Amino acid sequence: VQLQASGGGSVQAGASLRLVCVASGLAFSDYTFDWVRQVPGKEREIVVVEGRSGGSTYYADSVKERFAISRDNAKSTVYLQMNSLKPEDTAVYYCAAHDGPLKYWGQGTLVTVSS
Repeated sequence: VQLQASGGGSVQAGASLRLVCVASGLAFSDYTFDWVRQVPGKEREIVVVEGRSGGSTYYADSVKERFAISRDNAKSTVYLQMNSLKPEDTAVYYCAAHDGPLKYWGQGTLVTVSS
């Protein structure tokens, strides 16, 4: 199983970025996908969780109305559209896929938001 995350970068506050997570080696539509972020020295924060196709979606309060997750089952890809970025969104963002006890992580992609 591989999860390949990309799309991070350095932007000014108020800008947008779209993160992309391409999955391979798993039955994509059966998995719940998370985007999780981590600032060095701090605990990981769950940003958004989207259940398997047809499932529910959870957004952290800190990103509601600004971030949106979507998935393309045909491309085995999950997207995180991030709008109105704030300096406090600066972190390494990871995608993760889980199905029951199985959980897989991609490598992180760095998002830096300057004021």
